[in-house]
Amino acid sequence: MFRTFTAQEQAVLRIVQNQLPDSAEPFAEIAAQTGLQEEEVLTLLNELTADGTIRRFGATLRHYKTEWQSNAMVAWKADREMAEKAGKRLSCFSRISHCYYRPSPYPDWPYTLYTMIHGHSDEECRHVVQQIIAETDLREYSILDTIQELKKISMTYFS
Repeated sequence: MFRTFTAQEQAVLRIVQNQLPDSAEPFAEIAAQTGLQEEEVLTLLNELTADGTIRRFGATLRHYKTEWQSNAMVAWKADREMAEKAGKRLSCFSRISHCYYRPSPYPDWPYTLYTMIHGHSDEECRHVVQQIIAETDLREYSILDTIQELKKISMTYFS
Protein backbone atom coordinates (compact mmCIF):
# COMPACT_ATOMS: atom_id res chain seq x y z
CA MET A 1 0.00 0.00 0.00
CA PHE A 2 1.29 3.43 -0.94
CA ARG A 3 1.40 5.99 1.82
CA THR A 4 1.09 9.73 1.31
CA PHE A 5 3.20 11.75 3.74
CA THR A 6 2.10 15.08 5.15
CA ALA A 7 4.43 18.06 4.82
CA GLN A 8 5.39 17.67 8.49
CA GLU A 9 6.11 13.94 8.07
CA GLN A 10 8.25 14.70 5.03
CA ALA A 11 10.13 17.29 7.10
CA VAL A 12 10.83 14.65 9.77
CA LEU A 13 12.05 12.19 7.14
CA ARG A 14 14.30 14.82 5.53
CA ILE A 15 16.00 15.26 8.89
CA VAL A 16 16.37 11.58 9.83
CA GLN A 17 17.58 10.50 6.37
CA ASN A 18 20.55 12.81 6.82
CA GLN A 19 21.82 13.29 10.34
CA LEU A 20 20.02 13.30 13.66
CA PRO A 21 20.56 16.42 15.74
CA ASP A 22 23.58 16.13 18.02
CA SER A 23 21.52 16.44 21.15
CA ALA A 24 20.56 14.53 24.29
CA GLU A 25 16.97 14.60 22.96
CA PRO A 26 17.23 14.46 19.17
CA PHE A 27 13.59 13.49 18.61
CA ALA A 28 12.34 16.39 20.72
CA GLU A 29 14.55 18.66 18.63
CA ILE A 30 13.15 17.19 15.41
CA ALA A 31 9.65 17.75 16.76
CA ALA A 32 10.44 21.39 17.53
CA GLN A 33 11.84 21.89 14.01
CA THR A 34 8.80 20.35 12.33
CA GLY A 35 5.95 21.63 14.49
CA LEU A 36 5.09 18.17 15.82
CA GLN A 37 5.16 16.73 19.31
CA GLU A 38 8.03 14.40 20.18
CA GLU A 39 5.56 11.52 20.59
CA GLU A 40 4.26 12.13 17.04
CA VAL A 41 7.81 11.93 15.64
CA LEU A 42 8.49 8.70 17.53
CA THR A 43 5.15 7.19 16.48
CA LEU A 44 5.83 8.00 12.81
CA LEU A 45 9.31 6.47 12.90
CA ASN A 46 8.10 3.40 14.81
CA GLU A 47 5.24 2.84 12.33
CA LEU A 48 7.55 3.17 9.34
CA THR A 49 10.03 0.76 10.90
CA ALA A 50 7.30 -1.75 11.81
CA ASP A 51 5.80 -1.78 8.31
CA GLY A 52 9.20 -2.08 6.63
CA THR A 53 9.22 1.36 5.03
CA ILE A 54 12.31 2.14 7.11
CA ARG A 55 14.48 -0.96 6.98
CA ARG A 56 17.33 0.30 9.06
CA PHE A 57 17.67 3.10 11.55
CA GLY A 58 21.08 3.58 13.09
CA ALA A 59 24.04 5.77 13.70
CA THR A 60 26.80 6.24 11.19
CA LEU A 61 30.19 6.48 12.77
CA ARG A 62 32.42 8.83 10.81
CA HIS A 63 35.63 7.51 12.32
CA TYR A 64 37.82 9.87 10.31
CA LYS A 65 36.32 12.76 12.31
CA THR A 66 37.48 11.12 15.54
CA GLU A 67 40.93 10.40 16.88
CA TRP A 68 40.68 6.83 15.55
CA GLN A 69 43.09 6.33 12.68
CA SER A 70 42.71 2.59 12.24
CA ASN A 71 39.86 0.14 11.99
CA ALA A 72 39.29 -3.48 11.13
CA MET A 73 36.28 -5.62 10.42
CA VAL A 74 36.78 -8.89 12.27
CA ALA A 75 34.83 -11.91 11.10
CA TRP A 76 34.35 -14.56 13.79
CA LYS A 77 33.36 -18.20 13.46
CA ALA A 78 30.35 -18.65 15.74
CA ASP A 79 27.09 -20.57 15.75
CA ARG A 80 23.94 -18.61 16.51
CA GLU A 81 23.98 -19.39 20.23
CA MET A 82 27.63 -18.41 20.63
CA ALA A 83 27.03 -15.25 18.59
CA GLU A 84 24.09 -14.23 20.82
CA LYS A 85 26.14 -14.74 23.96
CA ALA A 86 29.27 -13.05 22.62
CA GLY A 87 27.27 -10.20 21.09
CA LYS A 88 26.01 -9.15 24.51
CA ARG A 89 29.57 -8.92 25.77
CA LEU A 90 30.91 -7.24 22.61
CA SER A 91 28.32 -4.48 22.88
CA CYS A 92 30.19 -3.29 25.98
CA PHE A 93 33.49 -2.74 24.16
CA SER A 94 34.01 0.98 23.56
CA ARG A 95 36.20 0.29 20.50
CA ILE A 96 33.47 -1.71 18.73
CA SER A 97 30.93 0.31 16.76
CA HIS A 98 29.18 -2.55 14.93
CA CYS A 99 28.46 -6.13 15.84
CA TYR A 100 26.15 -8.29 13.78
CA TYR A 101 25.35 -11.88 12.94
CA ARG A 102 25.23 -12.79 9.26
CA PRO A 103 25.46 -16.47 8.29
CA SER A 104 27.29 -17.03 5.03
CA PRO A 105 25.78 -18.98 2.13
CA TYR A 106 29.34 -19.89 1.06
CA PRO A 107 30.80 -23.12 2.53
CA ASP A 108 34.36 -21.80 2.20
CA TRP A 109 33.55 -18.79 4.40
CA PRO A 110 32.67 -20.10 7.89
CA TYR A 111 32.43 -16.70 9.60
CA THR A 112 29.07 -15.46 10.84
CA LEU A 113 29.69 -12.81 13.50
CA TYR A 114 31.22 -9.47 12.52
CA THR A 115 32.68 -6.69 14.65
CA MET A 116 33.98 -3.32 13.46
CA ILE A 117 36.87 -2.35 15.72
CA HIS A 118 38.37 1.14 15.87
CA GLY A 119 41.67 2.24 17.37
CA HIS A 120 44.54 4.69 17.22
CA SER A 121 46.66 2.07 15.44
CA ASP A 122 46.44 -1.37 13.84
CA GLU A 123 48.19 -2.70 16.94
CA GLU A 124 45.45 -1.29 19.17
CA CYS A 125 42.76 -2.94 17.02
CA ARG A 126 44.57 -6.26 17.31
CA HIS A 127 44.79 -5.80 21.07
CA VAL A 128 40.97 -5.53 21.13
CA VAL A 129 40.82 -8.83 19.20
CA GLN A 130 42.92 -10.44 21.95
CA GLN A 131 40.61 -8.95 24.62
CA ILE A 132 37.62 -10.47 22.81
CA ILE A 133 39.30 -13.87 22.79
CA ALA A 134 40.09 -13.55 26.51
CA GLU A 135 36.55 -12.49 27.45
CA THR A 136 34.38 -14.66 25.17
CA ASP A 137 34.27 -18.16 23.68
CA LEU A 138 35.22 -16.76 20.27
CA ARG A 139 38.50 -18.18 18.91
CA GLU A 140 38.48 -18.47 15.13
CA TYR A 141 38.54 -15.21 13.19
CA SER A 142 39.73 -13.36 10.14
CA ILE A 143 40.72 -9.68 10.22
CA LEU A 144 39.55 -7.68 7.23
CA ASP A 145 41.55 -4.46 7.32
CA THR A 146 40.02 -1.37 5.77
CA ILE A 147 42.11 -0.28 2.82
CA GLN A 148 39.93 2.56 1.59
CA GLU A 149 36.46 3.86 2.43
CA LEU A 150 34.57 4.03 -0.83
CA LYS A 151 31.05 5.05 0.16
CA LYS A 152 29.20 5.94 3.30
CA ILE A 153 25.97 7.72 2.48
CA SER A 154 22.33 7.11 3.21
CA MET A 155 19.51 6.99 0.69
CA THR A 156 17.73 10.29 0.11
CA TYR A 157 13.97 9.99 -0.29
CA PHE A 158 12.89 13.58 0.28
CA SER A 159 15.06 16.51 -0.78
